[in-house]
Amino acid sequence: MSEPADAEEPLLDEDFLARCGRLALLSRKMVQGKLRGEKRSRRRGMSTEFADHRNYVAGDDLRHLDWNIYGRLEKLFIKLFEEEEERSVVLLLDASASMACGEPDKWRHARQIAAALGAIALASGDRVQLRVFDRELRPVMGSLRGTRSILKLVRILEELKVGTETALLPSIRAHAASAPPRAIQILISDLMDPAGIEDPLRQLSGARGESWLIHLLSRSEEHPEELGDLRLRDVEDQSFVDVSFTPTIIEAYRSILAEYREDVRKMCGRFQIQSVEVSTEVPFDRVVLEMLRQRGMLA
Repeated sequence: MSEPADAEEPLLDEDFLARCGRLALLSRKMVQGKLRGEKRSRRRGMSTEFADHRNYVAGDDLRHLDWNIYGRLEKLFIKLFEEEEERSVVLLLDASASMACGEPDKWRHARQIAAALGAIALASGDRVQLRVFDRELRPVMGSLRGTRSILKLVRILEELKVGTETALLPSIRAHAASAPPRAIQILISDLMDPAGIEDPLRQLSGARGESWLIHLLSRSEEHPEELGDLRLRDVEDQSFVDVSFTPTIIEAYRSILAEYREDVRKMCGRFQIQSVEVSTEVPFDRVVLEMLRQRGMLA
């Protein structure tokens, strides 16, 4: 399958990367790693002990400004804390062939969202791992740390290609067996697996951390408009099916899709997975800067 026309453009531009440095992923659970963070944490609720001050520099978190000193000296100082621990963020990216289907393209959208979340995590002092799967889990890099790793992560994502069939359960089971403890694990997928999604989501929930799901669908998958007799080909197993698309069939399709999405929401609620439904109609920057912030996943 050919790459989309804009595949050669950068996944993230410089302006968006600059905005990433002012955000942080918010965990519902207080997750702490074993190593001291490279940057001062932007996460809320850290039980840290005040230690010292330093001069404010552009880009610092305004929540850490000492307004008492500013009131006396009219100078900006940042509070420093004794204990600021890092955590792990694992990006679980679905690279099965179905991710390259639909219009607009799910594959580019998924990589842009992964790049943005990874950049935000790295800028906040978190460790980041990228794990890619189709019919099996295939780690593509070791753990990254620090702002200087952001461009490396983006470059790796830009060079990734889609693979073959989807096998969610063995892939997520393999991830769960080696998942960092107390990590935020973010599954980015269209969840198109003929074997079903309940067991994979249960595995994700039990993988020793906090679980997020970015559920991607394209505009053409949500709102099919083709009418008439069509032969559809499964991009993963290459099988064919002949379908007569009529307004009645399309209406039935939309009803089934609505039930499926509701099932996904219920499963995520049952397994305590924070989920966000994303259409590729919505620009990825709005997904990150608006949708995820509204859900309390970013600040």
